[in-house]
Amino acid sequence: MSMIKTITTKELQEKLENGEELTLIDVREDDEVAEGIIPGAKHIRMGDIPASLEQLDADKETIYICRSGRRSENVCLYLQEQGHDVVNMVGGMLEWEGKTTTKE
Repeated sequence: MSMIKTITTKELQEKLENGEELTLIDVREDDEVAEGIIPGAKHIRMGDIPASLEQLDADKETIYICRSGRRSENVCLYLQEQGHDVVNMVGGMLEWEGKTTTKE
């Protein structure tokens, strides 16, 4: 089994501040996302990922986010098996110090 690429909250914040084009997917539940989501992140609940594969570009590096980094790691494991280019944000939203927005 290959290791999953990871990014820290600080590294992600720097990339966003530098204006890098990133694909972010937040896999938390609705009530968690209601408390704030990283601007530009798309919300797809963990349980909805298998049914949402057609929305995900397997060849495009995508960063997955949850509350602590555990669920997003599981999503990354699953998607990596499907051939997706995935990165897990370790520490999750618990460690995120950057901006958040409320979901539209």
